[in-house]
Amino acid sequence: MKLPVPAQRADDRADLRIDDLARAAGTTVRNVRAYQDRGLLPPAVRRGRANVYQQAHLDRLRLIAELLDRGHTLAGIKELLDAWESGTGLGGVLGLVAEVTAPWTDEEPVLLGRAEMVERFHGVEDRQAIAHAVRLGVLLPVPASAGEDAAEFQVPSPDLLDVAVELHALGVPLPAVTAHLEELRRDIGHLARRFVEFSAVHIFVRYAGHQLTDDEAAEAVGTVRRLRPLARTAVDAELARAMRLEATRLLDAAVTGPLRELVRGEF
Repeated sequence: MKLPVPAQRADDRADLRIDDLARAAGTTVRNVRAYQDRGLLPPAVRRGRANVYQQAHLDRLRLIAELLDRGHTLAGIKELLDAWESGTGLGGVLGLVAEVTAPWTDEEPVLLGRAEMVERFHGVEDRQAIAHAVRLGVLLPVPASAGEDAAEFQVPSPDLLDVAVELHALGVPLPAVTAHLEELRRDIGHLARRFVEFSAVHIFVRYAGHQLTDDEAAEAVGTVRRLRPLARTAVDAELARAMRLEATRLLDAAVTGPLRELVRGEF
């Protein structure tokens, strides 16, 4: 389904040729034409013998770019835009998309030079561990093409890197740290899937099977905001309980005599 031509507005800027439109949107003429072919961008407006574009076209291109930056595919963007054209308010849908896909943490990424990173690990430069950290996304090379040989890295989670620094300071080899993180990722991924499935079955099922209205989308955004800290609180509480239990079991296996009876009294 082709999207309708946007109505002209009194505040629309002067008509744009396709190369001017692409330049203003920070994209290419080829992309503009590809978006039109896919039905993502309305056709140009005919002005005499020329095809021209207006502010509405530029706004649409910027919206597409924003959604692509958030990781959406062109097919997914088409579905969102089709929902809008069918009467679903795009503002509400995009608000829900933004809430779900935004970082679920207050951490801010930082840039870290390779030399500074090595210094934090007491001068140890383990290329195997760095390569593993890059594959896990713990370190993002700048530029990306440099890979594990980069002179600078973006660190999405400084707190996670701090954990690695502390574990290394306690004597844990860096390859063991990254291997443990990879295993932990699998376990945490399982927990996340369980919590999302639980929420889908018991909470979000009410939104299934129909196009969301703006009010429903706004309600869903509020629900996501309420669930986010609940998930973290539940995991923190259960992890604390499990860590105490497992540490006590380890201590029980390691000690003898009266101390063992004292430890067993904690079970």
